Amino acid sequence: MTNLKDKVVLITGASSGFGEDAAILFAKEGCKVVLAARRIDRLQNLAAKIQNAGGEALAIPVDIVNPADVDNMVQSTIELYGHIDILFNNSGIGRVDWFENHSFERDINMLIQVNLIGMMQVTHEVLPHMLERHQGHIINMISVAGLIASPLISSYVASKHGARAFTDSLRREVTPLGIKVSGIYPGPATTEFGQHIGKNKAYRSVRSLIKTNMTSEYVASRVVDVAKRPRRSLIIPWWFRILAAIETLFPFLVDWISYAFSKKNHN
Repeated sequence: MTNLKDKVVLITGASSGFGEDAAILFAKEGCKVVLAARRIDRLQNLAAKIQNAGGEALAIPVDIVNPADVDNMVQSTIELYGHIDILFNNSGIGRVDWFENHSFERDINMLIQVNLIGMMQVTHEVLPHMLERHQGHIINMISVAGLIASPLISSYVASKHGARAFTDSLRREVTPLGIKVSGIYPGPATTEFGQHIGKNKAYRSVRSLIKTNMTSEYVASRVVDVAKRPRRSLIIPWWFRILAAIETLFPFLVDWISYAFSKKNHN
């Protein structure tokens, strides 16, 4: 088990949800947490909360689709701490609706930029510093959408399948060089993220059937657990592993269910 005390942890998307809760938990483990997101006021409040509890936190405003912001974030962290032990790629946005209703700029282009390109961009800046030390851990927040291609979230699914492939490929490249790479695949959870992905009656009906009662705090606690006990992937809750296996082994069954759903609800 890895001792996290004094580890430098860089967290993107730290202003709410999984990122915010993970930052608090990492700080409780004795980590030095670097908080990155666009909403600097939220970051500063979180940094103050951590510091008031005896932890160490630094807030850096960043838009991960902006290369200059990403470079500044990484260089500022390196200048202050000398290295980055753990990168938690957590930034993400979503969209729920039939694909023809997606706007190209916000629901396709920007979504892919944040969920996939942003993750790759941040990792590309951090990785050389880890390789130089032959140690480090990259934890990518993906989603069960990276395992199961569902209707109504086609742009999101595309970005998350890309994130999954990137995570697996990178792990196979850098694990022999001392760098650990993990993918986190949570199902639906109660976060601010879920309040901003769009409204769709059919999607809400599906969510009502697939209730996990999973909190942001619980997912964050499992992220910290992966940092302590590194593994290639973590699917939560556990029974989503069964759904992912059905998708892989019996795609015709998933197709049949999805076709029936879309025919009934598409309008």
